[in-house]
Amino acid sequence: MTFQAPLLLGLLAVIPLVAVVYALSQRRARKFAVRYTNVDLLIAVAGRSWARHIPAVLALLALAALLIALARPQRTVAAERREATVMLVFDTSGSMTATDVLPSRLAAAQAAGIAFVDSVPDEFRIGVVGFGSAAQQLAEPTTDHAQVKATIGALQVAGATAMGDALKLAINSARVPIPDGLGGERRLPAAIVLLGDGASTRGADPITVVQDTKKYKIPVYTVALGSQNGTLTHTDPNTGAITSTEKVPPDLLTLQDVARDTGGQFFATADAKRLAAVYRNLGTRLTKVKEKRQVTSAFAGGAIVLLLAGAGFGLMRGGRLP
Repeated sequence: MTFQAPLLLGLLAVIPLVAVVYALSQRRARKFAVRYTNVDLLIAVAGRSWARHIPAVLALLALAALLIALARPQRTVAAERREATVMLVFDTSGSMTATDVLPSRLAAAQAAGIAFVDSVPDEFRIGVVGFGSAAQQLAEPTTDHAQVKATIGALQVAGATAMGDALKLAINSARVPIPDGLGGERRLPAAIVLLGDGASTRGADPITVVQDTKKYKIPVYTVALGSQNGTLTHTDPNTGAITSTEKVPPDLLTLQDVARDTGGQFFATADAKRLAAVYRNLGTRLTKVKEKRQVTSAFAGGAIVLLLAGAGFGLMRGGRLP
């Protein structure tokens, strides 16, 4: 629990002072009682039953609750986010044709991307960026999820790996404001899901891009696809004969650094089902947001209940208020 005005909690220091005043008043009452021989009065003011202190204790607790309420206590709750911009960034370099992830890395990435789109609210704006030798925005952020899925399904493999350029393009696209309906503009909460299967070989360095754009506070969730022993087989286009085999392991370190430095999360898998599960879980996670909500009314209401309980107990026990 946090407090919007924590300095006001210092007022709780009056509670022990009030308790001391009450204890002193009780001692004075006992001293005063011994001067009289009226039995009823002695019982009323000098009784030893602990129950006679209950109304005072409840009153002190009520005072404490009211003082806490003044500090405006807050608690963090999970709320549903209905609007956001998410950029799906896909590696479309030549290594995505590797089959260490069945049926291929590209096919597994496409299925996972579609699973993500199906897992988020219809109001989410989703864009698509692909990167081979160059980064391309294949779909601007839109709520037309059918169009987004069609774009993902049409991804084509070619070229090298311009990961840094793709990351920069996705961040810029995620920051584009939308109309607020009142003649102005607003930016939606944004996130990026980047899937890569190899080291960046063209364009800007991904880590440099992250350092330059950290101020925007857009988390990047990275997924390393493929196994460290994954290979890409090259064949002669005329004869179909194998000409060479190339190792194509994912660049785990770079993707880990990108996720860590942006406040996102890193995943690694070489299994198509696991990849789809990761994307579905990310979709669910991005629909949740932690919010602080005031619980002042709960403490104020509790104070009223305690005061009423103390008053009621005092009336039942002695026919008077404490």
